[in-house]
Amino acid sequence: MHIGLINRYRQWLGLPDLEPVTLGEGNTPMVHWATWNSCRIWLKLEGCNPTGSFKDRGMTVAVSQARHAGAKAVICASTGNTAASAAAYAGRAGLKAFVVIPSGQVALAKMIQASAYGATILAIEGNFDQALQAVRTVAEQESWIALVNSVNPWRLRGQETGAYEILDDLGTMPSALVLPVGNAGNISAYFHGFRRRNEGVPQMFGIQAQGSDPLVQGRDLDNVTTIASAIRIGRPASAHLAKEAVRESHGQFHSVPDSAILHAQEELAHGGIFVEPASAAAYAGLKVLYRRNLLPTGDVVAILTGNGLKDSQTPTMWAHVEPQLVKSQHLIESIGQFMNP
Repeated sequence: MHIGLINRYRQWLGLPDLEPVTLGEGNTPMVHWATWNSCRIWLKLEGCNPTGSFKDRGMTVAVSQARHAGAKAVICASTGNTAASAAAYAGRAGLKAFVVIPSGQVALAKMIQASAYGATILAIEGNFDQALQAVRTVAEQESWIALVNSVNPWRLRGQETGAYEILDDLGTMPSALVLPVGNAGNISAYFHGFRRRNEGVPQMFGIQAQGSDPLVQGRDLDNVTTIASAIRIGRPASAHLAKEAVRESHGQFHSVPDSAILHAQEELAHGGIFVEPASAAAYAGLKVLYRRNLLPTGDVVAILTGNGLKDSQTPTMWAHVEPQLVKSQHLIESIGQFMNP
């Protein structure tokens, strides 16, 4: 039985006495993927959350607190995953959800998902950073609408629970954590989650996509591009927190090209794990870190933040999606040809 993150970790979250808005989020699988010399590689499958991404960890807390405080609606800017999560939890809470997206920059499947949950989707000209500024202004002017982007501290508190689960699953602190970085809230949430449990902090490695890597370049970017739409962000709202996490954990930021992201997505899928491009970026970065001998020994955890069904178009760049027509009476012979090419 899934009791939800708030009931499971209430003692660590600092929430008032409220009724949780939950969809049974958390408790996601951690799969032992491989052993690379002295590194035991674990993959945390956050795409197994109710709406298919890690965003549900923060959203259960943010929406629960918003309803408790008397909000009538929630609003967010999104490249897709936040929209779906906000819409689902708002619907569960009986609140309206407004989603603002950068026009033409969000995977269709993610817009469909948010719309199916009942969100009102509004598209603006510009990029994610401009959309975020717009929704922040709305929330500042209207007290009845709660902003549920990761600039909301309750969102980050909820996302800290990923660190709690890793400690519970492993029984010890991992030596390193590798995760994709877009708006930069998640890496800082994990950092503070480990630190809050007072069991030490792993080295934090934040992976960005080349073409959308402001933390690697050390400056904000106005024009960003990558197939990994979930991390296509040039001005991370939580950049200062992410830098603190990397600096204090003796970690690093790295970027990987889209070609490596596609290869990583294919490799994971052929091993039974289908993730969206942003998650594949984390795995691509993990491989780069290993090749450069930058990973510490021991347990290394990569956070795979979203399910591959979030973006059904990108895999067509490497997957053979068209079925091959064969005659039924020749099926065995055809299978044999694939077994022995």
